[in-house]
Amino acid sequence: MKLKLSVLAAVLALAFAGVALAQYPILDIAANRVIQKYQTATCEQLWQERAANQGKPKNPEEQQLLTFLRDDPNMRALFLNKVAGPVANKMFECGMIP
Repeated sequence: MKLKLSVLAAVLALAFAGVALAQYPILDIAANRVIQKYQTATCEQLWQERAANQGKPKNPEEQQLLTFLRDDPNMRALFLNKVAGPVANKMFECGMIP
């Protein structure tokens, strides 16, 4: 009985997480773009992009997303929960974080 309840709880938790992201398709698209960028880029490309973008203003689309995420803590949490793992792993592999 406990095993069935545990499985049911896990399924419900996964379903809820999926529904939360499915409710915000634009946020999901933006998160997937960030993940894809980090998964496909080489470390050299990431280092070059970081150096090239130092001190430059963000493009309007990126600035709008950042403003939206700053203003809405719930959306920010959903976004960061999705991108944090893949981005942090790639940055660690590339020596961009300790």
